[in-house]
Amino acid sequence: MGQQEGRTGAQILVDCLRLQAVDRVFCVPGESYISVLDALHDVRDEIDLVVCRQEGGAANMAEAHGKLTGRPGICFATRGPGATNASIGVHTAFQDSTPMILFIGQVGRDFSDREGFQEVDFRAMFAPLAKWAAQIEDASRIPEYLHRAFQTAMAGRPGPVVLALPEDMLAEVVETDLDLGRRAEAVAATARPDQIEQVMSLLAKARKPMVIAGGGGWTEQAGRDLVSFAGRNRLPVAVSLRCQDYLPNREPCFAGHFGIGTEPSLAKRLAEADLLLVLGPRLGEMTTAGYTLLVPPRPQGKVLVHVHSDANELGRVYQADLPIHAAAGSVVAALAACEPTPEPAWAAWTAACRADYEASLAPSPQPGAVNLGEVVAQLRAALPDETIMCSGAGNYTGWLHRHWPFNSYRTQLAPTSGAMGYGVPAAIAAKLAFPEREVVSVAGDGCFMMNGQELATAVQYGLNILFIVVNNGMYGTIRMHQERHYPTRVSGTALVNPDFVTLARAYGLHAERVEQTADFEAALERARKAAGSALIELVTDPEALSVRSTLSKLRSASLERLAPVA
Repeated sequence: MGQQEGRTGAQILVDCLRLQAVDRVFCVPGESYISVLDALHDVRDEIDLVVCRQEGGAANMAEAHGKLTGRPGICFATRGPGATNASIGVHTAFQDSTPMILFIGQVGRDFSDREGFQEVDFRAMFAPLAKWAAQIEDASRIPEYLHRAFQTAMAGRPGPVVLALPEDMLAEVVETDLDLGRRAEAVAATARPDQIEQVMSLLAKARKPMVIAGGGGWTEQAGRDLVSFAGRNRLPVAVSLRCQDYLPNREPCFAGHFGIGTEPSLAKRLAEADLLLVLGPRLGEMTTAGYTLLVPPRPQGKVLVHVHSDANELGRVYQADLPIHAAAGSVVAALAACEPTPEPAWAAWTAACRADYEASLAPSPQPGAVNLGEVVAQLRAALPDETIMCSGAGNYTGWLHRHWPFNSYRTQLAPTSGAMGYGVPAAIAAKLAFPEREVVSVAGDGCFMMNGQELATAVQYGLNILFIVVNNGMYGTIRMHQERHYPTRVSGTALVNPDFVTLARAYGLHAERVEQTADFEAALERARKAAGSALIELVTDPEALSVRSTLSKLRSASLERLAPVA
């Protein structure tokens, strides 16, 4: 594909974005790449420019867009403070295996290495956070860099790419006709036929097998293949942290999730399992409860089959009996095509795993007038399966993970990186991508305040989103750790919050405060009927510290455990 002669670097860059089928970019404007903004003006009917209020919000939106679409989410940020703000989204994309590209405006090449205004060596800064970080020095090479960036972001284990754009390079005019190249497509490794046969052979010898699905690069079809494979072989399937939407939770094979709020019954089943078929997850710290549920390097009493799209991940922590370098989706498709194991010995085991999961769904009594478990259950009953649930990080997510069964693919937007402030911008990206679907953002009070200013973005683009703020007046997760290790010594975890209802109304939202569980249903109905976005503040008791423990119980247990021996 060629282009007309006499184009600036900025125009060439935008031409390449069009070639790569980019239809939306997120940004906070900056003088360092103002020529790109001008070039985007010429294609405003093809590429939607979403202007955000802080680069952290913009980068999180781009990351969420990449999760939802499978192609790189695009963020533009200016140099120095803009790029450092945006780094949180790059880190999330890296740990969540999400395709994303961050473009950073840079000082002109004639000022390079003089510590010019807001100058940073972004190749060095982002080297540990991105799959590839580079700077484009020659406008005629923009097509080469752009193709490589998109290809790298999607290949193998997906992830973020960072490209720095010197201001004068963007203004440089290229007179010669350039070939813009080809559209990049995901490239995934596949398993050998003998490896698939070996998996089925190991499965036939098992008595208590378990599948753990997760990681990046999944598709809706991969989820269907997983259900087919697990259903035909009567296998229990659990998922890694915040991958609950990879298969419908209503399926008889679904057994729950590992990560924040792992059910003790599921942890017990994992301990009993004699074969683990791990499809995609890294088996990181959060999924393995600090490597205690599976003790590296070789979990005792288990045959471990580990499938991962990054060859460097295999053997990094766990030494699998059968490591397979392949995309989880390709392996699941091959397994689904195999003849199922006849009369599996583990049918009763699978049924018991499922019964454990179903028993966990019922809300339990909680301190205070608002029971967050019952609120989530009411939300689930009122909203359709296709509702996209967005959350950040904090103990409040435990209730969402436990009481919201996900029955439609890519309806859970939540950071496995544990980044606070993700839920609000993720919800905006989701509503822009799928305007016909309902979108809900659930955030703790501390989590909400980290990117709550993006309510202005939701209003600016006329979006209809439900924002729920769970207000317990503290950084609850850190308070939990504090009470566990330093009981009674409260330091740095108390919060004095604004009036969230008044704040939301100032942005132009419908807003209400709910202080009793019984009042939530009516408030939800009013919020859903609102003309635009709405916010519901839930005032919860600090005693309701987590799904399974109160503040007082945790403190008492810690004091007893730490008491000096007489």
